[in-house]
Amino acid sequence: MKIGKIITINDISIEIILSNTSIKIGDILEIEGNSKYVFEVVEINNISATCLSLYSTRGLEKGAIVVKKSDGLEVEYSDKILGRIFDSYGNVIDGLPFESEKKVSVNNPTVTLKDVKVDNEPLWTGIKVIDFFAPLEKGFKMGLLGGAGVGKTVLIKELIHNIYASSNSNAVFVGAGERSREGRELYDDMQKSNLLDKMAMVFGQMGDNPISRSKSVGTGLRMAEYLRDEKKQDVLIFIDNIYRFIQAKAEISTDLKELLIENGYPANMASEVSSIEERINSNNNGSITSFQAIYIPADDLTDDAVQTVMSYMDGQIVLDRKIAELGLYPAINVFKSTSKRLDAEKVGERHFNLVGKVLAYLTRYEDLQEIIAVLGIEELSEEDKLIFYRSRKLRNYFSQPMFVAESFTNIKGEFVDIKDVLNDVENILNGKYDDMDESKFRYIGKISWIME
Repeated sequence: MKIGKIITINDISIEIILSNTSIKIGDILEIEGNSKYVFEVVEINNISATCLSLYSTRGLEKGAIVVKKSDGLEVEYSDKILGRIFDSYGNVIDGLPFESEKKVSVNNPTVTLKDVKVDNEPLWTGIKVIDFFAPLEKGFKMGLLGGAGVGKTVLIKELIHNIYASSNSNAVFVGAGERSREGRELYDDMQKSNLLDKMAMVFGQMGDNPISRSKSVGTGLRMAEYLRDEKKQDVLIFIDNIYRFIQAKAEISTDLKELLIENGYPANMASEVSSIEERINSNNNGSITSFQAIYIPADDLTDDAVQTVMSYMDGQIVLDRKIAELGLYPAINVFKSTSKRLDAEKVGERHFNLVGKVLAYLTRYEDLQEIIAVLGIEELSEEDKLIFYRSRKLRNYFSQPMFVAESFTNIKGEFVDIKDVLNDVENILNGKYDDMDESKFRYIGKISWIME
């Protein structure tokens, strides 16, 4: 069906003069006889419409006839999405054949309150430092803060491995504005770790236009919804980086000459973020739990975009370079990492109180380090010496051998039950292991294994 012809061409958008007004916002159009150029309708006036170009506008000419392709952006899905790599529009890009099962709209119907399931069911990772300080629930949204080289990729792979092993969950990884090199490295790492068949990967690469970079998040989320609703699974979705999603939306707003707010963010930033975050939840079919990498511009946590995203998070996991430099992985800063589940009513009085005691010990440890640097450890009281040495044992204890790093460390990975973590922490605090050298606590599972 002919819609009209192009009268204006911009970097990422076009304007068409309408000869047929039977179109609506979200419709997908293409050039008559040339499927290379594809557009999404974003604005309709009486005689014209503004469309975003999903691909490059290079070579496009004014006067080209535009026809309708579909009622909205659709992608083909099947049971075979796991282990495959897709672009932002659901096209396979790994060079292998793909058998589709059905076409589904990228834009899922609005989630209603009656569809959302809130049962506070825990999601244990087997990673001691996370389960103890920042415990998860199914359907949680967790911010993952940390720069390059602090173990983010290893942590992501370990979460996939452990949660799959404990609950038969699968995962979707979304690279929103990812470098193509980083995407390839992740693909190779997942393949070497035998985890590729448990994950679908979607990339809107850094060199793509902003429409592609922004659409990658919705496409990846639709895959997660497919696994949850039709395959009845608990699903993990990793978004790296949700901040780049907002940046892409800002570029689109600039091209469309829409209103921008302070720092160049789009005026509709809150609603754009909401359209993604509100779809991440549990229902009667299963759950979607997300880990979202969040870039902090100029290390400013008060940045409008950061605050908008964080308002939807149920907690945060902060990776710390100083901890990584000590060789303690996962390099998680326990003072800055937290979760809404860390509540006495949810985790129990014992767990909640132990976290408070450990944080108090580690806080005092930081103070004692400064005193020792000036006066020496001999000047500490006996009580402070106990706190100092127990804190070092605790710090080492929360390091952990990773399954996905076995080939590099030659240390067998360990999944540690939260009950064992609580027992071990309690025993360290009570002085049961005061006579043991602190080095014994590095890269172990539960303490009983080193006692055998």
